[in-house]
Amino acid sequence: MRGINVRVDLHVHSKYSTRPSQWILQKLGCPESFTEPLKIYERARARSMNMVTITDHNTINGSLEIAHLDNAFVSEEITTYFPEDGCKLHVLAYDITEEHHREFQKIRNNVFDLVVYLREQSIVHVLAHPLFAVNERLSTEHFEKSLLLFNSLELNGTRDEMQNSAIKSIVGSLTPEKIDSLSEKHSIEPYGSTPWIKALTGGSDDHSGINIARVYTEITGVKNHREMLRAVADGKCVVQGTAATPHTMAHNIYGIAYQFYKSHFEIAKMKRSAECFRYIDNVLDPGDKEIPGLLEKLQNFIYRQRSKKYFETSDSVQAALFREANRIVENDEQARKVCAGINNGPEELEGEWFRFVGNATDKVLSELGDKIINSALGANFFDLFHAIGAAGSLYASLAPYFLSYGLFASEREFARECMQVFGLQDPLGTETKMAHFTDTFSDVNGVALTLQHQLEVARKHDKKLTVITCSREGSNDQVVNFTPAGEFELPEYPELSFKYPPFLRVLSHCLENNYTVLHLATPGPVGLAGLAVARLLKLPVHGTYHTAFPQYVKAFTDDTGLEDLAWKFMIWFYNQLDTVFVPSEATGDELIKKGVDLEKVRVYPRGVDITRFTPEKRNGFYNGKFQVKETVKLLYVGRVSREKNLDVLTEAFKTVSSIRSELHLVVVGDGPYLKEMKQKLAGLPATFTGYLGGEDLAQCYASSDVFVFPSATDTFGNVVLEAQASGLPVIVTDFGGPCENLIEDKTGLIVEAGNTDAMVRAILRLSDHPELLQYMKRSARTYTEKRSFDAEFLKTWTLYEDLSRRSSMQ
Repeated sequence: MRGINVRVDLHVHSKYSTRPSQWILQKLGCPESFTEPLKIYERARARSMNMVTITDHNTINGSLEIAHLDNAFVSEEITTYFPEDGCKLHVLAYDITEEHHREFQKIRNNVFDLVVYLREQSIVHVLAHPLFAVNERLSTEHFEKSLLLFNSLELNGTRDEMQNSAIKSIVGSLTPEKIDSLSEKHSIEPYGSTPWIKALTGGSDDHSGINIARVYTEITGVKNHREMLRAVADGKCVVQGTAATPHTMAHNIYGIAYQFYKSHFEIAKMKRSAECFRYIDNVLDPGDKEIPGLLEKLQNFIYRQRSKKYFETSDSVQAALFREANRIVENDEQARKVCAGINNGPEELEGEWFRFVGNATDKVLSELGDKIINSALGANFFDLFHAIGAAGSLYASLAPYFLSYGLFASEREFARECMQVFGLQDPLGTETKMAHFTDTFSDVNGVALTLQHQLEVARKHDKKLTVITCSREGSNDQVVNFTPAGEFELPEYPELSFKYPPFLRVLSHCLENNYTVLHLATPGPVGLAGLAVARLLKLPVHGTYHTAFPQYVKAFTDDTGLEDLAWKFMIWFYNQLDTVFVPSEATGDELIKKGVDLEKVRVYPRGVDITRFTPEKRNGFYNGKFQVKETVKLLYVGRVSREKNLDVLTEAFKTVSSIRSELHLVVVGDGPYLKEMKQKLAGLPATFTGYLGGEDLAQCYASSDVFVFPSATDTFGNVVLEAQASGLPVIVTDFGGPCENLIEDKTGLIVEAGNTDAMVRAILRLSDHPELLQYMKRSARTYTEKRSFDAEFLKTWTLYEDLSRRSSMQ
């Protein structure tokens, strides 16, 4: 004894019976029992535990192996059930005999019989992890019954802090009246004279030997383990330690698998083949290690040179992971310290392992992403399927993290339900908190500009909106910018690229920040990451279809096969979402026709900033820098690319300029068609301003006369609303979203897509009739005044809240 202060880890496992991680261990070929009892005892004592007991599942073999050691005693974790529906509980029984154990096995199928026997035998017992659904059947009513059956509850070292906090809050709220109410509701007589007073203990629930005594029980003023257990039963103890995170559980699973393989295979050869294996050994099986001598170091060097050739030439996922793992260990200072055997606590090791696994798999995943895209662009379907299959094996290597995050998310949700049942405030609040995933935020396009404006409005109206994106720019309180793990540039379109997000870091961020709903603005790598996060964390997920990507693929490649492949991917992606928001009826109809579920599709309101874009900013903007005379100015704003049908506008303007010399075309924007368009309009009254933003863009709109937008690939067309808000009638095509954002013959004209003659006639109709032009200018402004950005954003936010509530109730 060290004075009168006793620290004891009351819940340490050397078995892991039926566990959420069991299926992973089975896949890895691990048995249900592995960790050595003596190692557990030694590590617990090394962490300053005065007393140690092992609670195996339905066996006392491990506990008996250390029973002869100082301050160790025999205990068991009993798996028991509610007889009416088979809901499983784990009950910890301390300081027992072999006879007790045999009797447990006879009666444990009925929790009511078990607790009676435990009371009769005066066995100190505790309900382990009360809010953990061991076999997915635990409900709030089961928990209520448990409060009547057990007066001691455990705060568990492998459970989420929110779960342990919920138990403490619920226990602290109990009163005699609440216990009486529960007793009457469930027809169960509570035990003891003060059943509303519950004792709380701590235990690590460790399965790997890595996190022993992460949470433990501290008692003062006792002389032996019997006095200590009496103090536990009376609640005269304090729970100490740190609750787990998903990283803790994943680290344990990796550790269990590694330690099993280490005991069955020659690990020395693996350590020799690469330095990263020494790192892995120190992280997943920490403890004292032998320092290699000079001869062994020489042998290791020779062995590594031989192994290196295989790993450098193989294209398997395993070889790629090895190469990246070895590179990290060789070049990372912290990894080299771990590799050298410098001692670290379990918390530091789990953080180090998370960083290591994330860095290694991010790099390999980005390489696989490049292969998949290259194979698709080259229509090399054999390589495509091979790469997708390889990605599947990479997924399996990350499964411990995926499982852990999913489990912690479920446990948080159940803890919240229990707190609500007991009338306690949800610690996470009830306000909608949205994460908006996008591949494009800093780019110059309608999607990015709209999202930037949404953030401004969200801040103004105190809505919890966070953008999650992937670039090398910084983050702020509303934008979380993850540094890309890799990047793929389209061969013939270098200004467009796919950035691969660091997935484990994104997943960790989303759980830590307790988002209630995810929104995906992209089917690209960031959107795919968001979809995976939503599935793992069981969050409602909605998305918007902004860009006619398959049509773009067709325009870029002139390959209908690739267009079909793009459609198949898009339909698959959007069918995974709870709701698909589309900017227009036409876009929604197209998606439904292609195969998106009709019930998922919703047209959502979109507005325009009527204070930024207004006719009041007409000020002769073109007279200075661009030297454009006071003529009738036709304006195009947007990406200067062929998929916008700018070849149609080019030919139309060549025709009308030969008829009406007072017309002047202004093209605002940049893109791959710019050089060709300039060449075709050389010598004609056409001005190319390049990119304009801010007040320059607003003044440019207001100082023009007619907006022409020949695109047939836009799903909405923000610029069409911006032009009308600036007092410009618009000319758009009959295909896509823009034609739904005007009043035909009042605020603009609609022409057949791809028809040059129709475009010419529309331009002449407005330029030849000044009265009609002025009428449409006034009507355009009036129309958009009813579609302010703030009002439409708040309507959309209310829609999100409603849909998310429905999703959570399903």
